[in-house]
Amino acid sequence: MRTPRLAGLSVAAAAAAFAMVGCTNGTTPVTSASGTPAASAASIAPTSSADPAAVKALSDAAAALGDTSFKMTMTSGAGFQLTADIDAPKGNGTAEMSAKGANTALTVKTLLFGQDLYAQIPGITQGDTWTHLDMARLPDGANIGLKPGQIDPANTANLLSATTNAQMSGEGSYAGTLDLTKAAGVAGVDKVTVDGYGADAQKVPFEATLTKDSRLDTLTLNLPAVNNTPAQPLVIKYSDYGQTVTAQRPPAGQITEAPASVYTALGGK
Repeated sequence: MRTPRLAGLSVAAAAAAFAMVGCTNGTTPVTSASGTPAASAASIAPTSSADPAAVKALSDAAAALGDTSFKMTMTSGAGFQLTADIDAPKGNGTAEMSAKGANTALTVKTLLFGQDLYAQIPGITQGDTWTHLDMARLPDGANIGLKPGQIDPANTANLLSATTNAQMSGEGSYAGTLDLTKAAGVAGVDKVTVDGYGADAQKVPFEATLTKDSRLDTLTLNLPAVNNTPAQPLVIKYSDYGQTVTAQRPPAGQITEAPASVYTALGGK
């Protein structure tokens, strides 16, 4: 995973930080009636070498993310962390992403309330105000973390659909490989990064653990080295299933519409 260049608290820096947050891979995720992800229980395509029981266990666990609330923490080394509290059935959630560079740090907050996405972006919003983003002005796959129709920042179900092999490695533990060329853009790994991995992108090792009640506990991607520099593993932790998520729409007096510069920085119009 690349570390964003944080030259200052600006729109460009915020866009670089957004690029570290989960996004789509150009496909339209399946959604429930409320607009939240409803992953298919058959989302992982088994291969001839895969263990069908392992494939089913991971598929079912990914699908179950759309049925409850939960907390997600996604990290890569000491330079990137995203924490999100998600209520998938209601389509609400909050997230805070922190990215650190050599000379500075940036924190971006997002709030999803139904079909409305709000963000607190350094250099754009002041104090407790929020900027409202018009999703119609953003391109497909825009890197903004939480978003209507894809409330899971890691897009876990889509990521696991790229599994090329899965085996049980212990009680509640699984391992295998992922083809990231089929899932570029999910879990914060963009297409440019995937292309840089070359052939290694088609065989990225992963490890997953499930809780005693068969829900996802951890998912770790051991990303390939780039330019002979070992990549930091991408670690996704799922916890607090069934928690109360207190996402609320900001008061009208604390909302401003995002300026054109935000959409331009994110590749929109």
